[in-house]
Amino acid sequence: MADLEGRSKDLKDKVAGEGKEAYGKATGDKSKETEGKAQSVGADIKSKARNIGDEIKEGFEDVKEKFSKKDHK
Repeated sequence: MADLEGRSKDLKDKVAGEGKEAYGKATGDKSKETEGKAQSVGADIKSKARNIGDEIKEGFEDVKEKFSKKDHK
């Protein structure tokens, strides 16, 4: 699993972005709404990239383990 600090920062950015977006909608501030939406989407992208990285690492470890078992036979 990717670092907990990075994941918590992604979550913080997503929540902050959603807050800015809601504030922008409530006040009619399109700039703040767009800024919030961009921050939230950016956090989603980072989170998904971390998940993909984790899956790649797990797949590599599985392959490494299978080759290691063959070497011991």
